Formats: sequence, structure tokens, C-alpha cells
Amino acid sequence: VASLSSPDRYVSPDAAIEALEHETMFNVVDSRTGWKADLIIRKSRAFSETEFARRQPMHFDGVQLWVATLEDLIIAKLEWAQLGGSARQIEDVARLLRVAGDACDVAYLNYWVHVLGVEQQWHKARAASE
Repeated sequence: VASLSSPDRYVSPDAAIEALEHETMFNVVDSRTGWKADLIIRKSRAFSETEFARRQPMHFDGVQLWVATLEDLIIAKLEWAQLGGSARQIEDVARLLRVAGDACDVAYLNYWVHVLGVEQQWHKARAASE
């Protein structure tokens, strides 16, 4: 939180602590641009540990950040769609699939879709991407 805080960025220390305690998320908002970054706390489970190990470094505004891979973002969005029934998450996955084309590791996606039980959401997103 301290490394992301600045006069141009808002980060709630209370939200960060709560997210850490409950393995959820909090965000950082850049007041100059209106950009918002969701910072997601790793859950204590096999998929989340794998997702964390696969993360990639990225530099943003002079700060090194770690971001989820495309495949792991897709899996996370499928889970969010399952939890909240959100059509937006399915649309996001469909868009990601269209943009990524053959760059996705489909075997990896199929494995975690099965393990996490998000087959219905995966089929909807794939159909919407065509």
C-alpha cells in the first residue's frame, strides 16, 4: 500500500487489510487518469497457488507489479461469473478469447475449468467468442 500511495493515487489501507484477512480484493485509483487497478489477494487453494506461480512482471508508473496470465484471468472471470451469474464476466472472457486467438493455452484452461467446475460458464464464453 505504501509503495502505491501518492498524491495522485488513492489506496485504502483499511480495504487492503480487510482483503488480506478475507482473501478478497481491493483497488488503487489513479485520480489523474481515472484508471483503477484491482489487487487480488491469493487464496489458499491449488489453483490460486498455480496462478500465483505463473504471474508475470509488469512495470506501471515506475512501480514493478505482478499480473496474472491471460489464462488465469480467464479462469478467474469464469469463477466470478459462476458466483455472481454476471453476463459481463462471460462477455469479458469471450472478448479475451477473440483477441488472444491461438495464444491461449487451451489444455491449461480445460484442466482448470474441469477442476473448478466452471464448464457451463466456459461453454457460454467460447460460444460467445465465435
